[in-house]
Amino acid sequence: MAPAAAGPGGWLCRAACQQLLFGLLVLSLFCEACKKVTFNVPSKLEAGTLVGRVNLKECLKSAELISSSDPDFRILEDGSVYTTNIISLSSEKKTFVILLQDIQKHEEKKIHVNLLAHQKKTHKTRHTRDTVLRRAKRRWAPIPSSMMENSLGPFPMQIQQVQSDTAQNYNIHYSASGPGIDRDPKGLFYIERETGNIFATGPVDREQYPSFKIICFATTPDGYSPEIPLVHTIRIEDDNDNAPCFTHERFQFHVPEHCKAGTVVGTVTAEDLDEEHTLHTALRYRIVSEQPPLPRMFSVHHESGVITTLSSQLDRETVGKHILLIEVRDMAGQPFGLCNTGTAIITVGDINDNAPYFGRLTYETQVKENQMNVEILRIPCLDKDELNSESWYCRFSIVKGNEDNHFTITTDRNTNEGILCVVKALDYETTSVKILEVTVANEIPYVVVPYSSALAQSTCTVRVTILDDDEGPVFKPCLLPINIDECEKIGTLVDKYVAVDPETGNSEGICYRIAPGQCDWITIDEKSGELRTARLLDRDRPKMIPRECNVTVLAIDQNGKTGTGTVWVTVVPVNRYSLKLNPTDFLICRDRKPVLITAIDPDVSSRSVPFTFDIADRSMGSGWQTAPHDAQSIYLSPRSDIPFGTYKIPISVRDSGGKQGTSMITVRYCDCTTPSDCDRSGRQSSPFITLGVWAILAMILGSLLLLLILITLCGCYGMGPVRKPVTDDLANHHLIISNTEAPGEEVMDPNIIPLQAATVNTSDHGVGMGTIGHEVKTGGQNFEMSKGGHQTLESVRGYGQTAMDSGRYSYSEWQNFTHSRLGEESIRGHTLIKN
Repeated sequence: MAPAAAGPGGWLCRAACQQLLFGLLVLSLFCEACKKVTFNVPSKLEAGTLVGRVNLKECLKSAELISSSDPDFRILEDGSVYTTNIISLSSEKKTFVILLQDIQKHEEKKIHVNLLAHQKKTHKTRHTRDTVLRRAKRRWAPIPSSMMENSLGPFPMQIQQVQSDTAQNYNIHYSASGPGIDRDPKGLFYIERETGNIFATGPVDREQYPSFKIICFATTPDGYSPEIPLVHTIRIEDDNDNAPCFTHERFQFHVPEHCKAGTVVGTVTAEDLDEEHTLHTALRYRIVSEQPPLPRMFSVHHESGVITTLSSQLDRETVGKHILLIEVRDMAGQPFGLCNTGTAIITVGDINDNAPYFGRLTYETQVKENQMNVEILRIPCLDKDELNSESWYCRFSIVKGNEDNHFTITTDRNTNEGILCVVKALDYETTSVKILEVTVANEIPYVVVPYSSALAQSTCTVRVTILDDDEGPVFKPCLLPINIDECEKIGTLVDKYVAVDPETGNSEGICYRIAPGQCDWITIDEKSGELRTARLLDRDRPKMIPRECNVTVLAIDQNGKTGTGTVWVTVVPVNRYSLKLNPTDFLICRDRKPVLITAIDPDVSSRSVPFTFDIADRSMGSGWQTAPHDAQSIYLSPRSDIPFGTYKIPISVRDSGGKQGTSMITVRYCDCTTPSDCDRSGRQSSPFITLGVWAILAMILGSLLLLLILITLCGCYGMGPVRKPVTDDLANHHLIISNTEAPGEEVMDPNIIPLQAATVNTSDHGVGMGTIGHEVKTGGQNFEMSKGGHQTLESVRGYGQTAMDSGRYSYSEWQNFTHSRLGEESIRGHTLIKN
């Protein structure tokens, strides 16, 4: 044995270890144990060697603290078990405990780990009875075995053992087949015939062969198989033998200048061929270097690889490109992890943070008068933004001095210069100098960056000197449009077209003539410039089509200089005929179906339509209505509240040229079903006459009134000699009903009114106001008796007064005549009321 450590330090160390073991022992009494895990390892393990991997999630998913009872072993979060010191297994077995704790839930669990050292090959026979009796459990279906990737041996290295319980009764021989045994990669594994031990003959690359499934057989020497074939999986445990690699040799990113801090630039990605979801593939990123080094402008997220900006001071005009050297490391970035580097190139994009400006404040140029479409000046523009970009291209504007639009300024896209041109002739006599104010801006708006302020727009002044030039006469306007009515007489004055000398400002000494080869429709007076018709212009002639032409007129001054002008002659149509309606007679039945009224223009012209229709008599607009049909027709229909009859309606028609005419149409509005039922007068031609309700009522009331008059007259004739005095009280206190009116002028006897050939005429139109009138002829004279309030007793008395004035009758005689009869009627009525 090795001597004990000398001194109090050794004793304290042993005491601490014993206390730790005692604590773990006590803790194990209160913890729930998970299933045991067994690893087959070499008898000697170097420090940092991966022993195996334990499934911690299966035991406790929410483990927050992971510890080992043996300080020689370190447990990682993914369950990997590593050695911290050099370990030599003095015995064939070593045991320690993995403790899992959930602090919040106060839950603890433990996993027992057994390390078995590789055993040397021994030749044991299955006939050894004692060995068979010592087996504790069935071994024909063991758990899947594992083998460390790139294991250093020694080889052959036992990785698992299969045994059959039937070996108690039989002499069992073991064999196997599958990948790694008798299939590629052949010879990597074999199984001992007598013991069932499975051995590996060499190292295995997990990235090439992550696992092997072999089939194990247990047979007797005579070929009997007491066990069914066993499928056994050999899993290759991952070794961190692959360094992570970036997916691109160079990453290219773009970010605008002066962007906010924290702006995402891009993401770098890397791959690791080791087993996923382990520390071997837990990658971490960091920036190793940055060019230019200071100040640092970028950062990378250590897990996602996302690159972001650290500052808003990125300036393309200062540094247009940044180069980052980025490292990626596995094992969650721990120093012993494998690493690799990559490059990220970040290009700073341009924004319009630099306003354009002029190199000078004033420019001068000159141009001759009357020149047009000529370039007179190029104005340079300076801009610090990226060349040939929207932030660099300039746009020029003339903000002052170009009110008459004589100048334009454009941009040369190649040189970014402003090209000033004259597009409208200048007149020296009007002005000799033009002062222009020009501004410049970019095609896109200026961006105010965080550390700058808004800039004023750059301006410059251009002085344009206009040079005098001896010029010819000028027509004003240069194009004179005139309209000539067709068939106008030859020599008719249609207009006057004169030119002026720009030097003198008048028309003296200028003569005119029409240039050769022009149309011969007009002539111009050589001195006055008057335009007259030269021929009879008829639009309908083929030679006059098209009905317009341009005539070039020349103006020549005393120095022989010439000016030109253009007369645009248009021959316009004249409507020589009035518009007419055809037909003019229409018939409408009670269904009020509209009739179609069509206007005809004898002077056919495409310019005369559309026509405008209207009812000339506004008083008839309330009884009739129109609706458009097409350019030459309308619909006419009556409204619902007009009587039947014949109507004369004036219709006015106006064409697009202003020509107007009025025609009278006759519309018979008949109470019929079909037009054949109506006669020429507008009445229904049926033999049966239909009377209205008011007509029947008028006839009945008239008959009753006539009968009442006859009875009254007969009573007066029979009671003439008898007179009974009637006091005024009877008349004043009783209702008096009387239809008696004053007799005619020729009645001589107040007591007798002879009836001679009495004729009663019923008035048709008396019904309209609720009054029925009858005319009674008495003695050759006519007098009316009315019912309904039109004539009263007062009117009768007035009539009697008139007769008294004429000397024929007196008021007292007429009163005596009526009182005798009214009194009787009153007394009779009063008696009836009492009874």
